[in-house]
Amino acid sequence: MVYSHPKLLVAVDCVIFGYEDAELKLLLFRRQIEPAKGKWSLMGGFVDSDESLEEAAMRVLFKTTGLKDIFLEQVAAFSAVDRDPGARVISVAFVALIRIDQHDKALVQESGAQWWPLNLLPELIFDHDKIVKGGLQLLQKRASIELSGKELLPENFTLMQLRSLYEAIYQRTFDPGNFRKKVLSLNVLERLNIKNTTESRKGAFYYRFKENEEVSYGDRIFKVN
Repeated sequence: MVYSHPKLLVAVDCVIFGYEDAELKLLLFRRQIEPAKGKWSLMGGFVDSDESLEEAAMRVLFKTTGLKDIFLEQVAAFSAVDRDPGARVISVAFVALIRIDQHDKALVQESGAQWWPLNLLPELIFDHDKIVKGGLQLLQKRASIELSGKELLPENFTLMQLRSLYEAIYQRTFDPGNFRKKVLSLNVLERLNIKNTTESRKGAFYYRFKENEEVSYGDRIFKVN
């Protein structure tokens, strides 16, 4: 039996956040086809007939950054009838958070992509601003139930460095004392007898994640805005 139904296009859009120098950035590129050719867009593409949504998203991520085996999480499907003036396109968005210093800079430049600070984003095509907002909210939700930082910070880090990461993800500041108390109460970090002397006169102890320690919790670590 052959189905008789109007054909729809399915695409994936990757909300690729990068962390560098205590700042969260978004990877964007100038769209290479009409409509909206030359305008700033998320990294994405159409899903091929022989691949899953996840495979398509990983293909886009690898083609753009050279990274494999990066954790991608599905954000939502965006299906407004008029979202893409070129055709009836349903887009499924995925979010990823990577260390910028680990990606392939040559690939990014070759694709015409650019890292943008979240507070300086250009105007985006179609409904990509909504997709970015949904991706950031999902990132914040994940950070609220799972202590982030294992793949984004050095093996040994200070609590200030961890707090800076959370402030970048949440786009707001945290009280240093309350943050320290909350994080240490989770009992997933191990304090080292080594200090970083660049953050204060007294120095700040380095920490690392305990080996084979669960960092996911049933309750919220931090409140999502």
